[in-house]
Amino acid sequence: MSFTGKATYDAGSTLPELVDDVSDLVGLISPFDTPLLDAIGSPRYAAQSTRHEWFEDRLNPNFTAVNNEGGYNNSATSIVVDDGGVFRAGDIVKPQGSDEVLQVTGISTHTLTVARGYGGSTAAALADNQPLTVIGHAALEGEDAAAARHRNRLRRENYTQIFTETVMISGSMDAVGLHAVEREFDYQVIQRLRELLRSLEQTVICGFKAADNPQGSASVRRTMGGLLQFIAGSDAAITDADNEALDEPMLNAALRECWEKGGRPNAIVCNGLQKRAISSFIQSSRRYEPESTALRHLVDTYESDFGVQRVILSRWVPADKVLLLDLDKLQVLPLQGRSFFVKPLAESGDFRKAQIIGEYTLEILNGPDGGHGLITGLATE
Repeated sequence: MSFTGKATYDAGSTLPELVDDVSDLVGLISPFDTPLLDAIGSPRYAAQSTRHEWFEDRLNPNFTAVNNEGGYNNSATSIVVDDGGVFRAGDIVKPQGSDEVLQVTGISTHTLTVARGYGGSTAAALADNQPLTVIGHAALEGEDAAAARHRNRLRRENYTQIFTETVMISGSMDAVGLHAVEREFDYQVIQRLRELLRSLEQTVICGFKAADNPQGSASVRRTMGGLLQFIAGSDAAITDADNEALDEPMLNAALRECWEKGGRPNAIVCNGLQKRAISSFIQSSRRYEPESTALRHLVDTYESDFGVQRVILSRWVPADKVLLLDLDKLQVLPLQGRSFFVKPLAESGDFRKAQIIGEYTLEILNGPDGGHGLITGLATE
C-alpha cells in the first residue's frame, strides 16, 4: 500500500477531506465472514515446520473387483481381480448383486482359483468391475499361523502459506477521531485482519500447493493445498452431477458413497445457489400455520440414513460444487509462533506503519481415501 498522507476514504475532488455531517457508522460493503473456519474451530496443536506432515493408517481391505473385460461365465474357476492381496486361501467371497458364494482355494498374484457355487449356492456369471467382498476367512483345524498382513502407514503432507497485509497511516489521521473511529490505525488493522481471514478461508477451500518446488524459496512462493485439491484424490468419494440440478437422491447417493468408503461426513458446505436447492427438499411437505407471522423455508441440518449433517453456507465454495466434510478430521494450523500478529515497521517520517502476518496450513485426514466427499459439475442456472 503506497503512502498518500490521506485517510483511507476519498471525499471527492469538490469536498474537503474531513467532512462534517456524515453518518457515524462505518459501512462494510465487502463480505468477510468465515463460516467454515468457525465450524472447524481452533486447532489442537501448531505446525512445527513449513512442510507439515501426518500419517494415516488403514485396515486391511476386504473387497476388490473383477478385472476382466469380458467377465466370466458361471463355471470359470480362475478369476483375475484388481488386488489379489485382499485374499487368502480359505476366504469365503460374495460377489455384489449375486446370490452366489465362492471359496478361494489358491492365489497367484492377482489371479484367484475359486470353487464356484459354494455351499449349494447358485453359480452366476461375473462381470468386469463387479465388486467381490470377503465374508470371512475359514481357517483349517490345527493349521500353522498364516503370514502376517498389514498396511503401511501413508505419509501425507501440506505446506504452510504466508498471508500478509500492510497498514500505513499518517500521524494526523491516526490522531483525529473520524466518523466514530477513534484510532484510524487500529481500525485499519482490524479491517486488514478481516480480509486476511477471508483469504485464509478461501484458500482452505480452493487452495493449491505447487507440483514443483512446493517448499518455496526466496523467489518461489509457497502455497498450501485446499480441500478441493485433497478430496480430488484417486479413491475419494466424488459424484459428477453432469450439469444436473442438485436434488435429494443425488445428495443421499454421495453421502452413501462416503459411508461405504468408511467416512462419516457431518457437514455439507455449499454456496447460496446449492443451499437454496437443499432447502427446497422440504418444499412439498412445508406447512404454514395461519396464526404464524413467519414463513420458514430453510434446511440448516440434514439428517439422513448416513448421519446428521450441518449445512454450512459459504460464499467461497464454487457454484457447481458441494463439499461433504467430516469436520473432526480437519484442522487449520498456524505455523508455531506465526498465527496472525501485527509487526510494527520502521518509521522514517510522520506516519505509522505495520505489517499483519500469519502462516497457516490445512491438515485433512482421509482426504483422498473417501473420508470426505464432493459433488461436482452441478447445474448453476
